Amino acid sequence: TTIVAVQPKILSYTQRTKFEHAGAAGGFIDKYYFPFCRGRIFDELETDNSQYDTNMEVAWTSGAAMMVRAKEFIEIGGFDPDFFAHMEEIDWCLRAQSLGYTLMFCPESTVYHLGGGTMPYSSPFKTYLNFKNNLSMIIKNHQGWLFPLLFIRMSLDGIAAFKFLFEGKISLLWAVFKSHMSTYKNLPRNLKKRSQIKQTRKKALLNYKGSIVWGFYIMKTKNYRSLNKRRFEL
Repeated sequence: TTIVAVQPKILSYTQRTKFEHAGAAGGFIDKYYFPFCRGRIFDELETDNSQYDTNMEVAWTSGAAMMVRAKEFIEIGGFDPDFFAHMEEIDWCLRAQSLGYTLMFCPESTVYHLGGGTMPYSSPFKTYLNFKNNLSMIIKNHQGWLFPLLFIRMSLDGIAAFKFLFEGKISLLWAVFKSHMSTYKNLPRNLKKRSQIKQTRKKALLNYKGSIVWGFYIMKTKNYRSLNKRRFEL
């Protein structure tokens, strides 16, 4: 079998009928590498009505609760220590995909997860890690032209930073700025990792060819079921 990791249904520990942010019913990425889930787009959490109770191949399984083949986990390289925390499992899953492995969602098992247990959602360090690691993930794993995508993605980060400024969240604005400075500093290191991944790639990544940002904020697409399924491609 090519299945290397499996994720259960992940519901909120505090609101037990709601999907939880970290994984919900299986994860995907859009064309700008924004992660989202069946059951969760950005901070919009769906109520679990068994609407996603089907076994399904996904782009990433959640580090909050996933079962992984130990031998392959190590062979694929394990979690990137440069990530420290946040999105390290997504990066690993993308590397696993590139080597031809499959990741699955299994609804027969349910886990209740307490979100923000490691770091609160308002933590500037959490914001820094999320922005920094997402950019590192793009540099390492994107198959096509890298720098045009990186420019667009960092511009979208800039919009998020201005939003923090208008909301008076200066510490979060500073976290985004620091994440970009770290990206520039570590660019040679991540480009080397990109080259290594490219040399061993066997399979295209499973992702959503549309923009979740456009869909969520402009088209008001608030859940996975409303997405155009034809835009999920290998």
